[in-house]
Amino acid sequence: MQVLRYREGAYHEEEISVESISSRTSFNEDYDVTWIRVTGLGDTALLEQLGEKFHIHMLALEGIVNTMQRPKFEDYGAYFFVVLKSIHSWEQEENIPISQVSMLVGEKIVITFEEKEEFFFHAVWERVVSNKGLIRKKKADFLAYSLVDAIVDSYFSVLEKLGEELEQLEERLIYDPDKEAIHAIHRMKRQMLQLRRALWPLREVIGNMERGVTSLIHSTTTVYLRDVYDHVIDMLDVIENYREMLSGMLDIYLSSVSNRMNEIMKVLTVISTIFIPLTFITSLYGMNFIFMPELKYQWAYPAVLGVMLLISLAMILFFWRKKWL
Repeated sequence: MQVLRYREGAYHEEEISVESISSRTSFNEDYDVTWIRVTGLGDTALLEQLGEKFHIHMLALEGIVNTMQRPKFEDYGAYFFVVLKSIHSWEQEENIPISQVSMLVGEKIVITFEEKEEFFFHAVWERVVSNKGLIRKKKADFLAYSLVDAIVDSYFSVLEKLGEELEQLEERLIYDPDKEAIHAIHRMKRQMLQLRRALWPLREVIGNMERGVTSLIHSTTTVYLRDVYDHVIDMLDVIENYREMLSGMLDIYLSSVSNRMNEIMKVLTVISTIFIPLTFITSLYGMNFIFMPELKYQWAYPAVLGVMLLISLAMILFFWRKKWL
């Protein structure tokens, strides 16, 4: 557990243990904002100590531990509780690794509970330490906004990678459709569904924060939250566009397979059609009649072969003029 306390002109950071929580009278001391960052949810003793120290509601503690729930916003008066989903370092695996981040925000304190260490929170931490931007001049609600904004920004890189993969997949479907392409389409459709499940309720969460449902968020911060809300809406639109593109790609794949099958059937049909008259000629001389005068001619056999060749060439020429070949 890491603690970062700051005001406009100073900051202090430290790591504290479970045993030291109950003995501390205050976390704020001479600072305006305190950020307590808890990484990992396996230490139940730590969560219980924090729950007792900061009077965290039992339902909120259950929400922190339960990582299978959807993003949500709950107002408990003295603080509000937010559950968010973040993407934890995705490198185009089968499933997008989505982890949970829970956040308790009070008047002067922000407590974050990370299922896995969220590296994009390091950038926010560094901004506080280096005193970049407005973050040291603002209150705890602005820190909460900065953390939410960092989580939302983590989706942009994933959508960019998915967009590049979609372009490559589209070219592949046009020039060389195969079974792996259809597997890639279904995999990306599952990934889009994962992103949509994470982002759709996030829109409602940020909307509640932006509309001033709680008095802990000041009007000067709602302007920034409105910008994050717009980003979420834009990403949802991108996801819907990608899903439509994937559905169209599935149709392209089926059309390509059908066209390839049609080409194969066309060639086979042409070959079969050419051999129909040839088969007729050969079967004619397979009949057991005694009186077939051409059988006695010296050049009858080469003549029949020549006739068969002329028939084949004439049929090929006819198919070509009809543009069937």
